[in-house]
Amino acid sequence: MNILLLVAHGSRREESNLEVESLSKKMLKFDSSQFDQVIPAFLEFASPSIPEAIKQCHEKGAKHVTVLPYFLSAGVHINRDIPEEVNKASENFPNLEINITNYFGSRDEIAELLMMTAIGK
Repeated sequence: MNILLLVAHGSRREESNLEVESLSKKMLKFDSSQFDQVIPAFLEFASPSIPEAIKQCHEKGAKHVTVLPYFLSAGVHINRDIPEEVNKASENFPNLEINITNYFGSRDEIAELLMMTAIGK
């Protein structure tokens, strides 16, 4: 089983966290051949945390987890915090293969999406 973790910052505002949960459900509709599930996880302020989500993946029988950071720029969360959280959690599940992909904001398509949003498409 392959699971995609959509990792967002997390917010004290519950509605923001619910948006991430909703997005994770929508994502699986686009191409479910690569992943059996898409699960949201949060760096702080919300649950599940990254370690909690990785534990959930293990309990669901996942063999491979892909961590997709839902961040726009390569700040300290991308370069330090998320890799540290993943590394700590992976120590508890040595048979679980965990990879971190490039963060969302690194995609060239972001400029097009922003322009489409600005012009109302």
